[in-house]
Amino acid sequence: MSSDNIASLIYLSLLGAAIGGWFLLQGRKKLGKYLQFAMIWGFLFLGVVAGYGLWNDVQRSTMRNQMVQTGSGQIAVPQQRDGHYYLTLDINGTPIRFVVDTGATDMVLTRADARRAGLDPDSLNYTGTAHTANGTVRTAPVRLDRVRLGDVTDTNVRATVNGGKMQGSLLGMGYLQRWGRIEITGGELILTR
Repeated sequence: MSSDNIASLIYLSLLGAAIGGWFLLQGRKKLGKYLQFAMIWGFLFLGVVAGYGLWNDVQRSTMRNQMVQTGSGQIAVPQQRDGHYYLTLDINGTPIRFVVDTGATDMVLTRADARRAGLDPDSLNYTGTAHTANGTVRTAPVRLDRVRLGDVTDTNVRATVNGGKMQGSLLGMGYLQRWGRIEITGGELILTR
């Protein structure tokens, strides 16, 4: 807490004490009624403080819709509060959540997501390498039988499985280039095919 914040807190505390003292002196005969009003205002204040403190949690739990099908072959993806765009693709019949990453060359699956999509990450050949922010990692090339996003389905899609640790799967340019047009405007990523 900065010295300005501490000074403001002291000032508001003294002001509150002065106002409260004035009410107590003015209404000694109605002290019970004033205490009742003070408790009501105190509970209202605590409710506002609790609501403000929980606001980020409420926002996260009520995130905007992840994707909107705006027309045949067109998807609009709202930017989330963290600045990223997220999409859930149906990979071999399983929904997998991706962060859109135009800096990634391929569609990159975590080992856990690869397993959920019906691949066995332990039996893959990790012959490739990728240079990431966390260093160099081993990668395994794979082909996905079916990838569906909205009303668009692709078959035999090239992807890689990351041999290292990743927080989530990445939707890179290898898949995004399949869409004829990629546009970011007004806080939305629009994919058109």
